[in-house]
Amino acid sequence: MNLYNRERQIEQLKSTLVWDVVIIGGGATGLGIALDSATRGYKTLLLEQVDFAKGTSSRSTKLVHGGVRYLAQGHIDLVKEALKERGRLLKNAAHLVRVQSFIIPNYKWFDNVFYNVGLKAYDLLAFRLSFGKSERINREETLKRIETIEEHDLVGGVVYYDGQFDDSRLAINIAQTAIDYGAVVLNHFQVEGLIKDEKDNISGLTARDGETNEVKTITSKVVINATGVFTDGIIKMDDPKLHVTVRPSQGIHLVLDKSFLPGDDAIMIPKTSDGRVLFLVPWQGKVLVGTTDTLLDSHSLEPKPLEKEIEFILNTANQYLSKDVSRSDVLSMFAGLRPLAAPQDEDEKTKEISRSHKIIVSDSRLLSVIGGKWTTYRRMAQDAIDKAIELEMLVDSKCKTKKLPIHGCTDESSTFESLNRYGSDSKEMEKMISENPELGEKIHPNHIFLNVEIYWAIKFEMARTVEDILARRIRLLFLDAKAAVEVSTEIARIMAKELGWNHEKEQKEINGFEQLAAQYMLQ
Repeated sequence: MNLYNRERQIEQLKSTLVWDVVIIGGGATGLGIALDSATRGYKTLLLEQVDFAKGTSSRSTKLVHGGVRYLAQGHIDLVKEALKERGRLLKNAAHLVRVQSFIIPNYKWFDNVFYNVGLKAYDLLAFRLSFGKSERINREETLKRIETIEEHDLVGGVVYYDGQFDDSRLAINIAQTAIDYGAVVLNHFQVEGLIKDEKDNISGLTARDGETNEVKTITSKVVINATGVFTDGIIKMDDPKLHVTVRPSQGIHLVLDKSFLPGDDAIMIPKTSDGRVLFLVPWQGKVLVGTTDTLLDSHSLEPKPLEKEIEFILNTANQYLSKDVSRSDVLSMFAGLRPLAAPQDEDEKTKEISRSHKIIVSDSRLLSVIGGKWTTYRRMAQDAIDKAIELEMLVDSKCKTKKLPIHGCTDESSTFESLNRYGSDSKEMEKMISENPELGEKIHPNHIFLNVEIYWAIKFEMARTVEDILARRIRLLFLDAKAAVEVSTEIARIMAKELGWNHEKEQKEINGFEQLAAQYMLQ
């Protein structure tokens, strides 16, 4: 029986009268809470208005890290917690998380010493979960490892180690793991209102199925708001008079050809013109450059890079690379919104706001989780469920996720490079290819993704739109927006056949994706 089927999940939704825990939001935080809740034995439901990791959780710098810059700001406890969770992720999601080496290029002798000392402290905080010891390297070694680094005045570099991952792939696998443990997890299902009992406490919600337009009334002992930058919208459903708790900060990334950083090392630039950290990271055969930190007054499902952010990244990258980057070199660009706790001081800079998470409990007992980052998603989830237990909303049950393997976890590799991201699922996908060799052909000649991944996404990963597949199941939209448009018609044709779309729906999907992809192209 295929449990990872949306229709099958909806059948289970109909059969449960009262849930223990209902989570609103299908990003890293919400999915983590669903997994924590389900593994403790609670009847668990998660509802996501669009698709898993549609927002912030698919738009990260793809780093599993303790946060070197938080260490410099003195947030020792945050760094220690993140380093601990980083080590757990490497073990629990071995197919998606790997060790990545970073080099900080230094152009002043003092910086070479300063960063080396700071990163030794980073190593010590990681203790047994260290990814590797940091070390100073001389000018010759730095030039050897980073062929395209700017040579003028280069003194040397400092090497340290953190983690790298595929964010939206991990989100999908966490959703599958939660389902494995009995949770019902639904995408394209939007919450429209909260329900209260005679004591004015939250007792459930109403939600609309985005595909059938049917409205469901759902009863639950606990409702947890894990909607990131949309947190305040849910809080205001509870009480319209409540003040703003989240302030979105936008970060953007540009994607370049691998020739701009041909080696295996990433670059970390700790001091940019305005104090922000910038990363250049090898990722899936391309180079990811980012990120910015721009405080915004509003949020959206599809945020757009600002011209000043694009120029900042291009100008900064060109200060450190011998090979000039121009606008025409950008293969894709994307923006994400960090759900920061709203600063008390309006002048407070976003880079100085702690990424520590917070759990807010309203008078009506709505739990809202704000802040945090991908690396600490598991701990955020544990804290959220522990808070519900502390409030006696749930019977006590201990957290079980510290050593819990995520769906697909394996250190074995596939004969197909692209299928390594699927971990243990790759064996079944290889079997599908052996039965139908056409499934082993590339979706696009310039990229490694295979036809089998389209069918797998539809059948076992609840992909319901062309965007779901090209943006988050495979990452083609984020890697090469033009190539994604070129294959979108064929993807829509396959989905139409598999999901029973009529011609009008198929054409609407194609047109909608082309409009979306235009925002990922730098004109």
